[in-house]
Amino acid sequence: MQSFIRWGAYPIIFGMTAIAQVWVLIQQLPYWPLSPMIAALGISAVALLERVSPYIDRWNKDHGDSGADILHAAFSLTLIFVSAEIVSLFRQQLPISSAWPVHAPIALQIFYAGLIIDFGLWGMHWLSHQVPLLWKFHALHHSAERLYWLNGERRHPVSALLLAGPGLIAAVLLGAPAAIIGGWFAIIAVHLAFQHANLNYRIGPLRYLISTAEVHRWHHKRDYQDAQVNFGEFWSVWDIVFGTFRYHAQQLTASEVGVQGAMPKNYLEQLYWPFQTHSADKPAE
Repeated sequence: MQSFIRWGAYPIIFGMTAIAQVWVLIQQLPYWPLSPMIAALGISAVALLERVSPYIDRWNKDHGDSGADILHAAFSLTLIFVSAEIVSLFRQQLPISSAWPVHAPIALQIFYAGLIIDFGLWGMHWLSHQVPLLWKFHALHHSAERLYWLNGERRHPVSALLLAGPGLIAAVLLGAPAAIIGGWFAIIAVHLAFQHANLNYRIGPLRYLISTAEVHRWHHKRDYQDAQVNFGEFWSVWDIVFGTFRYHAQQLTASEVGVQGAMPKNYLEQLYWPFQTHSADKPAE
């Protein structure tokens, strides 16, 4: 069973949810609320498997962070879906022609949108580690002292918008329909649950194409300099191209993730934290 989970969890759960998302769009069913519901099922499966085959047992125990993380996830996902709708509505008012391949298969359109949005995410993620002001908002994501299924959406709203904004705007300006963009965000929500999951799973050589937990955990190293690797949200190829990809076969320990400074546990205090003077690790000037 452990071996089946280790090698089958990602391709089966992620694959099934991605296929379901594509099917919803092919059948021209309303992606809201169907796409978020499918994503929720996939994420729930990841959360359940963490209990069966954890990467680190200690990370399955509440660190006083679950309540705030639930609020972060609910707000971040809603914010991104709503933003996609708003930007798409704004795009319709612009006197520019669409360059989007609307007659291409739905799966291919989602793939195109994913490439554009993911490259924008990679670029802004990298910048968020280089620019002190951006890091103040992004540090909340790194402050988690354990990695588990909810960490993927542990983001300050300002950081969430900055990360997704450029890629989202580029896709919309090219004419990508809101349903296509929404479908991609629903697919990547399941991937982010896997990427941060406390789950003992592998994808083998595909780690050089897709950024899953065995690669991304090293991005959450407590030592700031060690964490300047593996910025990819979905694709690992951006990190390979720009020289920021790292893979280590050895296992990360329970105490190696987080940031040097203290982060409040309360949700509202976390939202206010970037506006205060604090001692958390900062990017090199």
